[in-house]
Amino acid sequence: MSAVADALLAWYDDHGRHDLPWQQAAADGRRDAYRVWLSEVMLQQTQVATVIPYFHRFVEALPTLRDLAAADEDRVLALWSGLGYYRRARFLHRAAQRCVERHGGELPHDFDALSALPGIGRSTAGAILAQAHGLRFPILDGNVKRVLTRYHGIHGHPGESAVEKQLWRHADAHTPAARVADYTQAIMDLGATVCVRSRPSCEACPLAAGCVARRDGLTAQLPSPRPRKALPERATVLLLLRDGRGRVLLERRGPQGVWSGLWSLPEAADTDAAWRAAQRHARIDDAQALAPFVHVFSHYRLVVEPLLFDGATPLPGIADHPDLRWCDAGDLAALGLPAPVRGLLQSL
Repeated sequence: MSAVADALLAWYDDHGRHDLPWQQAAADGRRDAYRVWLSEVMLQQTQVATVIPYFHRFVEALPTLRDLAAADEDRVLALWSGLGYYRRARFLHRAAQRCVERHGGELPHDFDALSALPGIGRSTAGAILAQAHGLRFPILDGNVKRVLTRYHGIHGHPGESAVEKQLWRHADAHTPAARVADYTQAIMDLGATVCVRSRPSCEACPLAAGCVARRDGLTAQLPSPRPRKALPERATVLLLLRDGRGRVLLERRGPQGVWSGLWSLPEAADTDAAWRAAQRHARIDDAQALAPFVHVFSHYRLVVEPLLFDGATPLPGIADHPDLRWCDAGDLAALGLPAPVRGLLQSL
């Protein structure tokens, strides 16, 4: 066992997280692979404290892989609503369906078959096999990249191919053959609680003695940041068509672009186009411009101007359209809505 693994496991025994909801073992002493998988996907670009209530809600509604596979997409997206990066939820759903079709309703134990499922890459597959089955596979999520980058003093953005290859070599070299589930949790915990992005607690780190970044005063510089690019800005008008019963018109977005497959508000490029779009769905008299807001995606900033058409009278034919529906407040909980749209509707 490497010195890194020895130090991390000793630290984990005293300071690691042992009571996360997806760590609960079954009667045979093993963790549920479905719960491990769900947690790994939820934790991509999301912190543990944020994930835990979503995880509980999700497994209460869909406790098994077969339940997830049988659920319709709206239900899955509604349970995911607020976590963001909705592509993760759609891949999760598709992968569950593929497991039912091809793998007897279970996640495969074979690395190649597992990593071939939608949304499961090398690191996620390794984490599932290590934590659910105790198999020796390295992982390389964001926390692990940060720990290894600092410990080995690796310059260059971790997303670059050459840097990532180095990190995988180190990840594999340090992964032990025994207690691999504890080791993978330990190195993720270290990155999440000690070797954090800003102001890491080097004095509490079990790897401090051999850490190149600490030795050379580079903890603030490593990992190297992604080259900065100015985010482009786009603008849109969201139509809030509300009828006399308080119902709001929602439209399911297409399969491409942001928020794909989610229910949202009809959208237009400008105010004039918004009026024309509103008139296709309802009889309207007036509109009220609500306070604009900005929603930041990873690749652009979206300036949103909500336009409220209150007292709208629905035109006939909407009920026959699969991607349009008038919804009251009770309907919204069962639908996948983008977080800013849900917040806007709740503010009304």
